[in-house]
Amino acid sequence: MSGHIKERLRALDSEYETGQKMLAELETRRDHLTRTLLRIEGARQALREVLALPPDASVSPPDESQGTP
Repeated sequence: MSGHIKERLRALDSEYETGQKMLAELETRRDHLTRTLLRIEGARQALREVLALPPDASVSPPDESQGTP
């Protein structure tokens, strides 16, 4: 009987370790996905702002040769 319990405990320990590794991988993937979604949302917001500009507004970067302080 004791041998069976020890065997079951080893199996559960192994399953627990596997689950812990899977959870860590999922958390890493979730963090990566969250960062990706934040970048996408930032790009979407920037494009919405560009679309809201008047038609004659320039979207090019400012001319740095004019020597602004």
